[in-house]
Amino acid sequence: MRDDRALLGRAAEIAADFLESLDERSIWPTASVQELRVALGGDLPDGPSEPLEVIETLARETERGVVGIPSGRYFGFVIGGALPAALAADWLTSAWDQNAGLVVCGPAAAVVEEITGGWLVDLLGLPPTASFAFVTGCQMAHVTCLAAARHAVLERAGWDVEQDGLAGSPAVRVVAGAKRHVTVDRALRLLGFGSGSVVAVEADEQGRMRIGAVEAALEGIDGPAIVCAQAGEVNTGAVDPIDEIAELSGSAGAWLHVDGAFGLWAAASAEHRHLVAGVDRADSWATDAHKWLNVPYDCGLAFVAHPEAHRAAMRLTAEYLVADPDAARDQMDWTPEFSRRARGFAVYAALRSLGRSGVADLVERSCARARQFASEISRRPSCEVLNDVVLNQVLFRFQDDATTDALLRAVQASGEAWMSGTTWDGRAAIRLSVSNWRTSEADIERTVEAFDTALAG
Repeated sequence: MRDDRALLGRAAEIAADFLESLDERSIWPTASVQELRVALGGDLPDGPSEPLEVIETLARETERGVVGIPSGRYFGFVIGGALPAALAADWLTSAWDQNAGLVVCGPAAAVVEEITGGWLVDLLGLPPTASFAFVTGCQMAHVTCLAAARHAVLERAGWDVEQDGLAGSPAVRVVAGAKRHVTVDRALRLLGFGSGSVVAVEADEQGRMRIGAVEAALEGIDGPAIVCAQAGEVNTGAVDPIDEIAELSGSAGAWLHVDGAFGLWAAASAEHRHLVAGVDRADSWATDAHKWLNVPYDCGLAFVAHPEAHRAAMRLTAEYLVADPDAARDQMDWTPEFSRRARGFAVYAALRSLGRSGVADLVERSCARARQFASEISRRPSCEVLNDVVLNQVLFRFQDDATTDALLRAVQASGEAWMSGTTWDGRAAIRLSVSNWRTSEADIERTVEAFDTALAG
């Protein structure tokens, strides 16, 4: 019999060593992709290997290729680090190995998701009757929410899309901002709308939809319509005027969906809640727990104000699937997945460990660190901060594209910090996202010093 306790204990030691090394280790991997292929590749072994040997080898050979995402100086792609309680709960999730699609495969997983979903609805200020689903990420949260929207707007037009598909149905138009996230477009493609269904609305200098352009777009639509607003533009953090958009959408009979991948969490903070005023008036919302709530990958969240449309879009039946009406709900009726990981355990642990005030503090500290960085970096020669730092995003550039790109590469190569490049108004820029519970004032100072070193070089 294998010694599972020794194996898991050794894995825990390796994990703890990694986390304890974050302050000193390079944020970016020190091995190239080709070096990793050589170290890890070769032919599949003919026979079995001892599990402990496999884990030791895997950890040793991959260590140089692991990105320091849990570090307080990783600022790329709005990625948060895992809270200690959430990480520990995620380990237990793997050990328990529950299939969260069916209550019968994991009653505890189903109940925890019910409780956690209710907490999230309350925390984010959404309608108390809203339904919810735990999915892989904001991409599938969009798919889930927009599937519910598809059902609702076509049902109003007298069309049963679940039964008859889209062929021959009334055309659905989707009003969305010019600076919308690409996952919205892919969700529309996956749902059969196609990218050609989008009526792109002009954005202002921060990336927010112009309300007059939204009004004009809706006036030009005769038929079913969906509006996609954004809480947190991925470069600037700017939030669309959701309250005004909700008014226009309601008057036009359009479904309002909010892409709140990270920005929806502003609702949890009294200091930043005003930015998402009116968000409770939407019909659906998509966000990520693995961003600002800092749970391990992967965990997206979909919320729908109309549970009947949500369930109609997702529900499935089969002779062998016997549901107990008195039991917890079967999660497969609310998500695009059938068999699925029990993501609720980690989210439950994160929320329970932080509490309402802790979530607010996490949001507020991240925003404060973003303002700290913006204030410091703007004092550097030829550096220009391009956005109003309203949330956790800082968008900046130096005197020209070549200098901007060179300084970004130098800081990334130093291993001291990592953030991504982007393009804004046709020019190269750098975007820094503060989303990690670990990020401290000292981490921001070290990152600014890395730019100083690059500027001096």
